[in-house]
Amino acid sequence: MGDQSYTLDEALSAVGFGKFQGLVLAYAGLGWVAEAMEMMLLSFVGTAFRTEWELSSAEVSMLSTVVFGGMLVGAYMWGLISDTYGRKKGFLGAAITTSGAGLLSAFAPNYVSLVAFRCLVGVGLGCGHVFTSWFLEFVPTPNRGTWMIIFSTFWTLGTISEAALAWIIMPTLGWRWLLVLSSVPSFIVLVFYAIIPESPRYLCMKGRTSEAHQILQKGSILNQKELPLGTLVSGGKTGPDEEFGPVENTHLLSLTRKKSHDFETSSSSLLSIFSPKLIRTTLLLWFLYFGNTFSYYGIILLTSELSSGQSKCSSTAMHLKSSGDASLYIDVFVTSLAEVPGLILAAFIVDRVGRKLSMEIMFVLGFVLLLPLVTHHGEMLTTTFLFGARMFISATFIVACIYAPEVYPTNVRATGVGITTAIGRIGGMVCPLVAVGLVSGCHQTAAVIVFEVVILLSGLCVLLFPFETKGRELTDSIDVYD
Repeated sequence: MGDQSYTLDEALSAVGFGKFQGLVLAYAGLGWVAEAMEMMLLSFVGTAFRTEWELSSAEVSMLSTVVFGGMLVGAYMWGLISDTYGRKKGFLGAAITTSGAGLLSAFAPNYVSLVAFRCLVGVGLGCGHVFTSWFLEFVPTPNRGTWMIIFSTFWTLGTISEAALAWIIMPTLGWRWLLVLSSVPSFIVLVFYAIIPESPRYLCMKGRTSEAHQILQKGSILNQKELPLGTLVSGGKTGPDEEFGPVENTHLLSLTRKKSHDFETSSSSLLSIFSPKLIRTTLLLWFLYFGNTFSYYGIILLTSELSSGQSKCSSTAMHLKSSGDASLYIDVFVTSLAEVPGLILAAFIVDRVGRKLSMEIMFVLGFVLLLPLVTHHGEMLTTTFLFGARMFISATFIVACIYAPEVYPTNVRATGVGITTAIGRIGGMVCPLVAVGLVSGCHQTAAVIVFEVVILLSGLCVLLFPFETKGRELTDSIDVYD
């Protein structure tokens, strides 16, 4: 037929970034606020648990470890569900799990039940990467990196909000109220679930172009723009019958007929990330996420441990800080603010010098600023070095979270990033053993050296990535980078 056609990327470029994407940004950002607040709990509640239930350092570390263990499971599970049944289905299951388990955690009668509930919270939090992929799939290619950095500010907002909330709540109302209030954003995600749109890129990948067109039409009305003339197609070289099957040279990686079994789709998604053209990138991403998660959460835990535990290891310290001592919250709050200049720096350079070079620059600076902590310093100097290290390591994490979804094709994007995130959570599981275990045992130097080695190896992984994604359109094809 001679009808005009246009692709999804052409439609997104025509619609531009406006009110429609702003609403998508708000919902996805709320998901990240919820995750950040639940994760930052780990910095504040350990001392309170240790005091109330007379826990050992190993038992306190276990509370952090089980959350990351749950996230490991959830990251893969929600990624697979989102690629098979839609991004919205992933949001629904994760929001129910996180909000329910988060609220129940506040009523835990003992340590064992608290561990179980926090593990379930971790499973729900494993969906965080799906919010990233979902938002990314609505953003036009120009300045995509900058918009993703703006999206990442919601994580920083969550960390700062949790630090401020703990500062207010913990000394007066205690940890149970902190857990209740920290679960509120997850409930809000659940409340607004019904009104959010499915990803049009996911719908096109599934051959549901009419549904994708309806969503784009609503977006164009909100943005006061016009869609291109013609018929929406999934790829650049498909015809009007494309929604019923693949055509030669289509940009769909493994498009099957609409009646294909979901099990086959899931198996194809899993195998595709290990294909010869992606396996090197996949393995490097795994270690990058492991190293980034290990070092980022390690610095957060180092802040609270060095703040509350220096008196045990330093003859100059005056007293052990408890959960009611405001200086613990001030230290964590100040270092949380470090993510703001890190975001600004990342936003400035990510679309100028590219994803790879941005990560390299910030890994080097983070390494340099953490290095002085191999020896003991006063509280002010320690907080300053941790502030700088967190600024740059958080920025590398943000850029990595942009790079990973850009690497994978649409129908394996959530699965690929999900498995990568799950591997990263292993870093989160073991980092409390270093940040809490070693520092509590007065082995600060050994702890910092471990973090420095991991940062160094993470930077090496970035150097070995085979390609840059700056300025490239998102793809549905595995061979786009040939």
